[in-house]
Amino acid sequence: MEFSEVIKRRRSIRRYKSSPVPRETVVKILEAARLAPSASHRQPWHFVVVEDHDKIVKLAGNSRWAAEAPTMIVGLADPDASPNWCLHDHGIAFEHIVHAATDQGLGTCWMGQTRRDREVKEILGIPDRLKVVALTPLGWPDEVPAPKERKTLGEIVSWGEYGEKS
Repeated sequence: MEFSEVIKRRRSIRRYKSSPVPRETVVKILEAARLAPSASHRQPWHFVVVEDHDKIVKLAGNSRWAAEAPTMIVGLADPDASPNWCLHDHGIAFEHIVHAATDQGLGTCWMGQTRRDREVKEILGIPDRLKVVALTPLGWPDEVPAPKERKTLGEIVSWGEYGEKS
């Protein structure tokens, strides 16, 4: 799929089919994250792929819809590797995951989990030094929502200095 088409098709999916995602497809998606740029090339991220349904249910927490997905990816940032930029770098890599999944016909939904850091760490045995940044269910969409209306470029872009329209 063309990259511009991936951008247009990406949606937050909240209904998943129970069909498993082949391991080779998950690896392709993770490879996209591995290739993401990072400050000083420190690559301060780690991803935990969860396929165990009981753990996925626990990770979903109050977002019961996320427990329908056959796979969950948990994104971690390493502040020791990059104290100032680990969250930014993680965001870039995690978005690579979201776009690569879309390209493979899969659905995701970025779930910020900073308030559940301790709980997620306990479920997955994650070391204290790492920060839980986000989770995404990963699976075949059972429903794809219509695109949402977006602001125009004129509403979000200034030229030269803030407020200049052209």
